[in-house]
Amino acid sequence: MKKLRTHLIGVDQGYVSLFSDFEDGGEMWTGEGQREVRRSVTFSDSFSAVPVVHVGLALWDMDHGANQRADLQADAVTAEGFDLVFRTWGDSRVARLHATWLAIGELTSEDQWQVD
Repeated sequence: MKKLRTHLIGVDQGYVSLFSDFEDGGEMWTGEGQREVRRSVTFSDSFSAVPVVHVGLALWDMDHGANQRADLQADAVTAEGFDLVFRTWGDSRVARLHATWLAIGELTSEDQWQVD
């Protein structure tokens, strides 16, 4: 459990279109080649510490004739942003995918003093 040590809490959110591979025969749709997509997300303002990030599927367009496998994660989370990562494997064919994210964490206040 992440415990927040301040009364000043920030919440940031976003929507990311990760890919649309069915239009141009991309790797996620053909089922060949690189099966991972990574997008860098930058928060609208920096947190004072690493926030908690939740990601979710907003649009998932899969081929009905193949297995539907998906892994969606927030990776390399910092106070400034994170990498949104989607992976699939095997015979899965993904036409397009959109994701949402939500970050919650501590913010720095002008009233906070740091004494060394």
